[in-house]
Amino acid sequence: MKRSSRPPVLEPRPSPRRRALSEEERELWDTVARQVKPLRKHRAAKAHASPRAEPSPAAPVLRPAPSPRPIAVAPATRVAKPAMPPLAPLGKRERTKLSRGRSEIEARLDLHGMTQTRAHRALTGFLHRAHHDGLTFVLVITGKGRSGGESGVLRRQVPEWLSLPEFRAFVVGFEEAAIGHGGEGALYVRIRRARF
Repeated sequence: MKRSSRPPVLEPRPSPRRRALSEEERELWDTVARQVKPLRKHRAAKAHASPRAEPSPAAPVLRPAPSPRPIAVAPATRVAKPAMPPLAPLGKRERTKLSRGRSEIEARLDLHGMTQTRAHRALTGFLHRAHHDGLTFVLVITGKGRSGGESGVLRRQVPEWLSLPEFRAFVVGFEEAAIGHGGEGALYVRIRRARF
């Protein structure tokens, strides 16, 4: 039988833990390692290259500063104000309670004889206070204003004002008052609850 020229491959025995080489084993390993010739020269050159010099801990490591990049500014997003809910008419039950006196009208504002500018200012202040004080139902008296067959200016204007966005923060809804509270010349106004 011919012997192969290849040396037998010895597989290391698996050991449950690694042990350190003895002095004798280390010398043997060094002798074998010196006799081994590399397969290719460029790999050997890399293997025998001197290790890189480590920078001394006392010397600070200087790295090039990163080039400043222009910061992309996102377009300003508009924060949309939440839309006020539409005006809600008073429910039939609430209207009945108000007209029969079972629900209390907590405040009244009489706009008789005022100019439009003064009436608008008075209405704004009145509704603001009612909202702040936590009132629920108020009565706004506009007057019928019938002179010469025409209805009054305030009787037409006040419902339009109450529908404007500036009053929506204070007003949930409004409706013509019952005859006992002024009928066509007055309005029941439901005030929006203040959020604290």
